[in-house]
Amino acid sequence: MTQDPVLRVTVGVDTHKDTHVARAKDHLGRRLGPAKIVPTTPEGHRELLAWARSLGEVEAFGVEGTGSWGAGLARYLAAQDVAVIEVSRPNRQARRRHGKSDPADADAAASAVLSGDAAGLPRSGDDMVEMIRVLRLARKTALKARTQAMNALQAAVVTAPDELRESLRALSGTTLVHTCARLRPGQLTSPTAATKAALHSLGARYESLSKEAARLAASLGQLVVKAAPGLVAVFGVGTDSAGALLVAAGGRPERLHSEAGFSMLCGSSPVQASSGKITRHRLNRGGDRQANAALFRIVLVRLRWDQATKTYMARRTAEGKSKRDVIRCLKRYVAREIYRVLSATPASQTTMADDAVA
Repeated sequence: MTQDPVLRVTVGVDTHKDTHVARAKDHLGRRLGPAKIVPTTPEGHRELLAWARSLGEVEAFGVEGTGSWGAGLARYLAAQDVAVIEVSRPNRQARRRHGKSDPADADAAASAVLSGDAAGLPRSGDDMVEMIRVLRLARKTALKARTQAMNALQAAVVTAPDELRESLRALSGTTLVHTCARLRPGQLTSPTAATKAALHSLGARYESLSKEAARLAASLGQLVVKAAPGLVAVFGVGTDSAGALLVAAGGRPERLHSEAGFSMLCGSSPVQASSGKITRHRLNRGGDRQANAALFRIVLVRLRWDQATKTYMARRTAEGKSKRDVIRCLKRYVAREIYRVLSATPASQTTMADDAVA
């Protein structure tokens, strides 16, 4: 008498703020019972894994939103040595045909894992790169708020009473901030006093946000150098650009299957834009835009200070390439160089001309 084989289970999870909805399937794609709904708490995570294991041998979880609502679940499953696959949201055309529901989305997540359409690994979320990510988020919002404060400050100067406006309108940005932060409005008995109070508040806010951003930048610099000293050593890569590239990579070298995949992740891979007699590539407008901006900054630094990059730009423009197309080629080259550093593989002797895509 033969023993029944162990049922292999794949679970798809549609994540939300308060609840997760899961659907289990066997290796043939057949549903294993109704959908499971659990709260987004540690108890709910344990309940979900216990439910999946009660159905058979768990092969993988396909989780939507591993960088947002599903981050906690992904970390818990990884700590339990369960394979976690990052799943994108369902196809919109399929949603229009079949409708939208949480069990259907969970079902689609499980099917994507079984079919191999979803194969990406989530970011680790529990290492130094995660520390860099959250500090970058805090600094980004501080800088954005500082810009808003400056815009509001300059707008308030434009509409200020004549005498106050004339004393401030010729001041540069930094001087204007310092002057306004030191205004003493006194009692609010006139529009001039109220305007001084507003300018004082905006100026003090700008200075406070500048100090906050500087503190965060210093902390980020220390973390980035500690996390990837080899990356910071690359010509043209500063701590801000290195942080963006580390966050895009997710702190897990195994997520980077190839240098072409990393280039696509950073939005620097060439995209076919050929038609008729024209054969060409265009800029990739997808991928992680922060990482793409980091590559762009690195290219600009090299165009300013690196003679080999200057020579390459001159040669390709002489061949008829536009500056934008040459920068695209250079970003692709830099992405390849960064990939070698992040994956800790030895760099080859490939030349810049061979790396760039025509």
